Amino acid sequence: MTALKRLDHVAVLVPDLEEALAFWQDQFGLLLDHVETVSSMAVKIAFLPLGESEIELVQPLSEDSGLAKFLAKRGPGLHHICIEVEDIAAKLADLRSRGVRLIDEDPMLMDDGRQLAFIHPQSTGGVLLELYELP
Repeated sequence: MTALKRLDHVAVLVPDLEEALAFWQDQFGLLLDHVETVSSMAVKIAFLPLGESEIELVQPLSEDSGLAKFLAKRGPGLHHICIEVEDIAAKLADLRSRGVRLIDEDPMLMDDGRQLAFIHPQSTGGVLLELYELP
């Protein structure tokens, strides 16, 4: 079985990144590491380290994106949790063989070399789960 390494991040979907940042910085003293725009997903993400994990604040940049539709339907709040794994391809194959419903059958390769894939909430007790393999 492929090892789970750590909780990488918790992603919070927000309509206004600056407003959300103000809360996390002012009320909890978290420091902003950086903000990244991921054009392939039409999002802007603020990364706030917390111990060995991060809070990610995610703002959709396009009204017709899946995240914007999710935000319009469910409102702001917890979007997903992410767990770092040793071998994402092996973990996806293992989950698939056990009948787990995957959103991504194969990992997506990001520009920075990390690979990611999502597990459907119907298989996780209602939580969207992201898996990461870092380079």
